[in-house]
Amino acid sequence: MIGYRFSPPQIGSGNQQSPFQKLLDIFLQLSTITSGDVSEAMAWMNNLDRQYQLTDDQYGMGDFYRDLKDKGYIRENPQDGQFEITAKSEGKIRKNALEEIFGKLRKSKRGNHHTPFPGQQGDELGADRRPWQFGDAPGQISMTDSLRNAQINHGISAFNLQENDLEVVEKEFKTQTSTVLMIDISHSMILYGEDRITPAKKVAMALAEMITKKYPKDTLDILVFGNDAWQIEIKDLPYLKVGPYHTNTVAGLELAMDLLRRRKNSNKQIFMITDGKPSCLKEPRGYYKNSFGLDRKIVNKCLNLAAQARRIHIPITTFMIASDPYLQQFVREFTEVNQGNAYFSGLQGLGDLVFEDYKRNRRRNI
Repeated sequence: MIGYRFSPPQIGSGNQQSPFQKLLDIFLQLSTITSGDVSEAMAWMNNLDRQYQLTDDQYGMGDFYRDLKDKGYIRENPQDGQFEITAKSEGKIRKNALEEIFGKLRKSKRGNHHTPFPGQQGDELGADRRPWQFGDAPGQISMTDSLRNAQINHGISAFNLQENDLEVVEKEFKTQTSTVLMIDISHSMILYGEDRITPAKKVAMALAEMITKKYPKDTLDILVFGNDAWQIEIKDLPYLKVGPYHTNTVAGLELAMDLLRRRKNSNKQIFMITDGKPSCLKEPRGYYKNSFGLDRKIVNKCLNLAAQARRIHIPITTFMIASDPYLQQFVREFTEVNQGNAYFSGLQGLGDLVFEDYKRNRRRNI
């Protein structure tokens, strides 16, 4: 007889991690904080081990370091002999950031981003029904509904399926969204004893991982801005560092809009994570800088770009990690001109806000 045999559950056995896995989670967190510096991360690991006894006599920190190499999480740079994290570590860091900030994503049906516009050339079948029309694909015909109509219209004894009996299932179009994420890397992101760049990196990595896994047809471009603005790749995020820069918000917005102009999607948006006021412009004769309050010349440039983005239907969502009233007033004015969104957030809830606004903007844009 075929059946099932049940045994007593092993409490906790499914959640136990190996010593390597426990240490790996800590190492990857430290690698994010140290911008991918393996030597510094391992030095911190040794300090934490002495303080909190992370290892024991059976599995020491040397064993962990050897396993990192053997399992492909770090490799030796042939040019300088220094160890660096690998693409495997980069992917694991992004996945950990996604789970830490957004929680584990639930499986969903294909697509998940429908427009309200039905039609014959849609991407997948919907729930609505309508009479058949010339040009409808045979695959759209609902046989159950069509046979029912034939029975009602002609009776069972004289069954006859005619053109007027046919019903088809409406198709729905799916949308794609192009997003540019701007990250402030000016010096103020590490001032006053608060590390603001690490949470910003984690949010960027989590957003990138979420879009890659859940919305693969969407696009995400990432740029950083200090005195200038430049685009970076997703794989560069763990290595991102703050520099001795002012905040050239204008350069960041110009680059973001230029990137979105190249995208063919009709739904476009900009997310900007910053903690300071715009304080820099690049002019033909050099940099124009003013860190003392809000400079009218710089502010007007920002507002002009906000209006320009609105005219080409690009909403800008600003995540302002600052509580100064005059800065908040500037962001409110900037948001009003663009008709976008603004959040005055601490670092703790930044990821949740980015995630929720990403979904909200998709629904609004479609």
